[in-house]
Amino acid sequence: MRTIYFDYNATTPLDPAVREAMLPFLGEIWGNPSSIHHVGRQARAILDDARDRAAQVLSCKPSEVIFTSGGTESNNLALFGVARQRKGRGKHIITTAIEHHAVLHGCDYLERQEGFEITRLPVTREGHLRVEDLEQALRPDTILVSIMAANNEIGTLQPVVEAGQLCRQRGVLFHTDAVQWFGKEPFQDIHQFNADLVSICAHKFHGPKGAGILYARSPLLPDPILFGGGHENERRAGTENLAAIIGLVEALERFVRKPVFAPERLLPLTSRLIEQLHSLPGVHLVGSRAQRLANTVSFVVENSDSLALLAGLDLEGICASSGSACSAGSLEPSHVVAALGFAPGLANALVRLSLGRASTCEEVQQVASILPKVIHRAQRSK
Repeated sequence: MRTIYFDYNATTPLDPAVREAMLPFLGEIWGNPSSIHHVGRQARAILDDARDRAAQVLSCKPSEVIFTSGGTESNNLALFGVARQRKGRGKHIITTAIEHHAVLHGCDYLERQEGFEITRLPVTREGHLRVEDLEQALRPDTILVSIMAANNEIGTLQPVVEAGQLCRQRGVLFHTDAVQWFGKEPFQDIHQFNADLVSICAHKFHGPKGAGILYARSPLLPDPILFGGGHENERRAGTENLAAIIGLVEALERFVRKPVFAPERLLPLTSRLIEQLHSLPGVHLVGSRAQRLANTVSFVVENSDSLALLAGLDLEGICASSGSACSAGSLEPSHVVAALGFAPGLANALVRLSLGRASTCEEVQQVASILPKVIHRAQRSK
């Protein structure tokens, strides 16, 4: 049975050229960058060069690049690092109801355990934040706003440029989780987000798992959340994973400036899937038709659930998701779909199809022809 992989928002295969770039750092170049002898100094020089290369792609200072283990750590460092550093100025944080759990669960912890007040802004039926809602929510004691650039479950693009501009005018730090943005949307430089902090994750654009970046605009220095040595300019303790960092930087250079998820090629493919789904009874498309990632199609199905739908697709060789891969196996309804105002039953029946650079018209046609059967079968099993 042929596999059709339509789950690129969860992860991407490691690019062969990226893997080749990583190989020396899994073998002959193995030193600890913090060691003072020549083996360690060799590793340190390569780490410094990698930081310079990342900064060149992002058009920022090397000192503004903090290497992390991925999107979750980058989000946590932004959230906890700023909250704890700035709590003397206020303890109010604003986010949205549809953020990744790496942000939402962090906010829950700060609210429950550390006395912060969290405002979770609603979104429209299509999943958009209203900037006027953000403006009304800002207070003198607001210290941080965290809004994702592109939603991982439904692909909706958020007005981060306007939100960041508003925050800057009001003297409030702005963080954007741009994990799903990089490699999919046009990128000029890191300043296009109008953000003080930006989260990036390598395995979303054909880099390795376990590598990410938190961009922190100078002179901001978030309080560390990992303690030990003075790595990453004392912002992230732990010996740097040099092989993964090299893979991250190689992927940044290859796949970000010109998005590897080419919108002009993927949009016709996802439009074909949307057209098919729109014609099926009991199926509701989720998210924006216009302001969305070109590779992402999400829908919910009446009288069914995600597990039955995904199992049915998997039996046909089709890899899809119910939204966040970090919630695999969870029976919890999608918090994103619920925030859009759908009934709880539909929030538990989400399917996300996310295409990539290897996706073909033939695969789309095959999935489009199989979907009615899979959906009908899942509805009957309910």
